[in-house]
Amino acid sequence: MSKELENKAQELEQTLQKQLELLKKDSEDWVKVGGAILAGGLLAYSVVKLSKKRKDKKTDKALEVLEREGLLDKELEEKITQPKRSSFWPSLGQRLLILGIALAKEKYLKNLLEPTSEDDQSPRKGR
Repeated sequence: MSKELENKAQELEQTLQKQLELLKKDSEDWVKVGGAILAGGLLAYSVVKLSKKRKDKKTDKALEVLEREGLLDKELEEKITQPKRSSFWPSLGQRLLILGIALAKEKYLKNLLEPTSEDDQSPRKGR
């Protein structure tokens, strides 16, 4: 009986070792995917920062030109330097619209193209 328990314990340990090896292998894949996502995020962040610096330089040049010409007042300066406000909801609405169209196309377009009744499947007779 103790021999059976030892064999059972040994089998369980082997099973646990195999599961741990599989977990390590899977976690390596997840780390690679996470690293790629992180690298992509950092790249996108740096591109956005660089483009913002360019816009700031252009804005500063425009302000200098307007000031030299004597056309710059407080209201115009605020309008030019005020950051553009973007909202999350319009883009979400657009995405939901596209998703709805895709789902409707998938669901209903198949039904339109396939004959559903026997009348549609039989050849039509002339009048």
